Amino acid sequence: MLRLSMDEVINAVCYHLADRRRVEPTDVEVQLAWDEDTGFTAEAWVQGRSQYLIEANLLEAIEQYMYNHHNRRIFRSAIKLDLDDEIFAEIADH
Repeated sequence: MLRLSMDEVINAVCYHLADRRRVEPTDVEVQLAWDEDTGFTAEAWVQGRSQYLIEANLLEAIEQYMYNHHNRRIFRSAIKLDLDDEIFAEIADH
């Protein structure tokens, strides 16, 4: 099992949104959150505009991050977001 830290999950979202918005990853700011009603979410700011992301968006970002930056094809069904002191992602081995 592979574990991505909160910083790596944030990086995944930054790279994903930067690619979609055609900006640099450093131009994206992300804040992760967990709520009993909404689950795992994030708020992202790109060029002064705020965007709300749900868990499915976060899983897509992690999937693309693993493929583009670690050359590993990971399916969303293998990714589990969890929380201890901070939010992290666990990726099951196939």
